[in-house]
Amino acid sequence: MTEPTVTTAATTGRAVRFEAFGGPEALRVHEVPVPQAGPGQLRVRVTAAGLNPMDWFMTSDAETAARFGLSLPCGFGTDYAGVVDQVGDGVREFAAGDRVFGGALSRAVADYVVVDVAGTIAVGGEAHRTPDGLDDRTAATLAIAGRTAAAALAVVKPGPGDTVLIGGAGGGVGVFAVQLARLAGARVIGTGSASSAGALRALGAEPVAYGDGLVDRVRALAPGGVTAALDLHGTDTVRAARALGVPDERITLIAGLMDGITSANGANATRGEVAEIAGLVAAGRLRVPIAASFPVERIRAAVELQAGRHVHGKVVIELQGDGRTRSR
Repeated sequence: MTEPTVTTAATTGRAVRFEAFGGPEALRVHEVPVPQAGPGQLRVRVTAAGLNPMDWFMTSDAETAARFGLSLPCGFGTDYAGVVDQVGDGVREFAAGDRVFGGALSRAVADYVVVDVAGTIAVGGEAHRTPDGLDDRTAATLAIAGRTAAAALAVVKPGPGDTVLIGGAGGGVGVFAVQLARLAGARVIGTGSASSAGALRALGAEPVAYGDGLVDRVRALAPGGVTAALDLHGTDTVRAARALGVPDERITLIAGLMDGITSANGANATRGEVAEIAGLVAAGRLRVPIAASFPVERIRAAVELQAGRHVHGKVVIELQGDGRTRSR
């Protein structure tokens, strides 16, 4: 057995932890021992971590946490980006100094995270190479939202000639879903608040206000009809799509269950799809708006902003102040 390659002498680092499940008020920044990479693992020095609704949903109470296999004490956050600084025995795919991004369920907001080279977000964590031209702040937003958008689009398979209704189009998953559907050649109508109209247009969607009267507003905007729909917020868009004559097999949702509707699960997206999304962002063909970034010490404020559901774009936690969150 060879000795792991190590590039840091640090023995402790910061990690956001829950000692009791709950809302943002339960989050604490702790000083913890630096984890060590075992066989088949990487240790990543995290530079940025992206927030998602699932982060605070699954840690809101003990019963919900248990459904995701979480117990106290528990970390927080799943999306990360950073630099490999320790390589475990048997790892040939990565080397110390490689830039990577990925997901590690409920433990990403930390100075160091250990992931399995052959793992998944839910089991062991995962890592992808960060392509040149993609900065760490943006890379830290891709794993969960990109996977979920790819999985949703795989259900409805949009293409040229389609008009796709996307509910919650301005949210973290919607940012990706709108642009990927447009890249596939579809017309996109996106629901949102009045204040989100400009942001939706910038993504390539035609904005429409959600709420009472949605069906009539969509009919007025698309008299030729809607052919597919993604509900990225709840179930209202599913009901509207059915009223507009969209067949169930071309409707999907990510936050709930409805008879006859296929739910999209980001776990079904492949590593290749995540890498493809990263490549599109690096090439400038897909834009990821960063609404706000916070130092880790302000984790509570960041979660409160993200959980308010009115932020247009992604919220990012920055963990290193040495410039590595910038593109290089």
